[in-house]
Amino acid sequence: MRKSTILTLGLTLPLTTAVCAQENDSVRYNQYGVAVDRQELQSEARNNVLVFESKNRDYKFWFDNRVQVDGATFFGKDRDFDDIGNGISLRRVRFAMKAKVTKNWYGEIDVDFADGLFELKDAIIEYDGIRNMAFKAGNFKEDFSMEETTSSRYLGFIERPMVTKVFAPSRHVGIQGEYLRDHFRASLGMFFQTIAGSEEVTNVQDNNKDYGRDQGYSFTGKAGWMPYSSDRMKGFYLGAKASYRTPKTDVATGDYGGVRYSTRNATSINRKKYLDTDVIKGVDHEWFYGGETAGYYGPARFQAEWIGCHVSTNASPYNFNGWYFQAGTMLFGGKQRFNVAEGEFTQPSRGKKWGDVELMVRYDYLNLNNKNVYGGAGENFTAGLNFYVNNNVKFVLNYQYSNDDRYANGKGKLVIGHDASGKPTTDYTKAVEAKGKGGINYHMLAVRCEIDF
Repeated sequence: MRKSTILTLGLTLPLTTAVCAQENDSVRYNQYGVAVDRQELQSEARNNVLVFESKNRDYKFWFDNRVQVDGATFFGKDRDFDDIGNGISLRRVRFAMKAKVTKNWYGEIDVDFADGLFELKDAIIEYDGIRNMAFKAGNFKEDFSMEETTSSRYLGFIERPMVTKVFAPSRHVGIQGEYLRDHFRASLGMFFQTIAGSEEVTNVQDNNKDYGRDQGYSFTGKAGWMPYSSDRMKGFYLGAKASYRTPKTDVATGDYGGVRYSTRNATSINRKKYLDTDVIKGVDHEWFYGGETAGYYGPARFQAEWIGCHVSTNASPYNFNGWYFQAGTMLFGGKQRFNVAEGEFTQPSRGKKWGDVELMVRYDYLNLNNKNVYGGAGENFTAGLNFYVNNNVKFVLNYQYSNDDRYANGKGKLVIGHDASGKPTTDYTKAVEAKGKGGINYHMLAVRCEIDF
C-alpha cells in the first residue's frame, strides 16, 4: 500500500495507522502520538460537588472550590487609641482540582485568589498502597495543630485562635508519612520552605544567589489516641506534637537567622498586629511543642490546644506560649462529626430540612513576653453562631472582645496608654496606667457568607 498521510487531532499519521484506528475504535492517542488507556467515567453531583469516577472506582476526579466573603466592624475602644477600620473582604477564593489516578495514588492542586492576589496552597502527591500507611510529598500543611490542619470550610469561628496563627506551622514543601490503625494515629515529616507567592520565592532566590545560604529544614511529628474511633455518636481524642525548626530562607535577606512572631487579634480586616516580637536575631533553632484534646457527644463538642515555643539563640533562649479552649452545640438536632483519619472535626449533620444552627464559644490567650523581648500578651473572648443552610452554604456571625496588655504596641507603633501629661503614648515605659493595666481593648462584630462547590 502506498504511504500517504492524513491529519488527525493535530497529529500527522501514516494512512495505514489511521485506517487501523478507524477499524479499532477503542484506540486513542495523546498529543504525543502515544496510544493511551481508556476508562469510561460516570459523573454525578455528590453533595453538590461535581465528581467524575470510573466504574471500577480506581480513578476519580473532582473540583473543590470555596468562596468566603467577610465583613467586620470594631467598636468600644478608648478614643485616644489607634482607629480600627471597618470593612469587607474576600477572605478566600479557592479553586482546587483533586484526583485519585489509580487505586493507590492521589494528586491535588489548590490555589487561592482572595482579594485578587494569587497564592499557591496545596500541591500534593500521595501514595497509600501500604496497609495503614500513607506517604505524601509537595506543598501542604504540616501535621501539628488540629485547628490549623482543619479546613477553613469546617472552622468553628471566622478565624483561628492567636496561638495557632503564630506557633502552628502551616504549609511548607516537604515529605510526610502517616500511620492510622484502630485507636491510634501518628505522623512524621521533614519540611523546608514556605511556597505561597512571589515574595517568598524571591526571598529564597536572593538568599541563595547573594549569600549561598541553605534553605533550612524542620522535623514535625504528632501522635493521637482515639478510644471511641468507631462510635459515631460520641468520641474523644488526645494528642501530643513537636516540631524542631532551623532558620529558613523564605524571609528577607536582612532577617535571615532570625524569627519573628506576630498576629492580629481578630479578622484579617483589622490589619494591625498588636502582638509582635519584631525579629529575634541569632537563632540557631526553634522548638514548637504541645498537646491537644477534643471530644463530642451527639450535638455537643469541645476542643483545646496548648502550644509552647522555645527559641535557642546565640545570646539567650526565649520561651513563649499560648492556648485556647472552645466548645459548641447544634441547636436543632444536628450531630457532630469527627474525622478520625485526620484527627479533627468536619462538617456536622443538620437536624432540620432548612438546616441547623450551631452555638460556639471560645477563649484564647497568647503571651509573647519573655526576658528582654516584649511582644505583648493578649486574650480574646468569642461567641459565634454558625448557620448551616445545606452541605454547601454557611453563614457565620462572631462577636469578640479583645484585651491586650501594655506591651502589645505593634513594635512601638500603636498606642497602649497615656504618659504623665495625659497624651497618648506607644511607649510602655512612659505609660502611667497601673502595672497590669494599659493596652488596647475593643469589641468586634463580624459576619461571613460562604459557599463550597
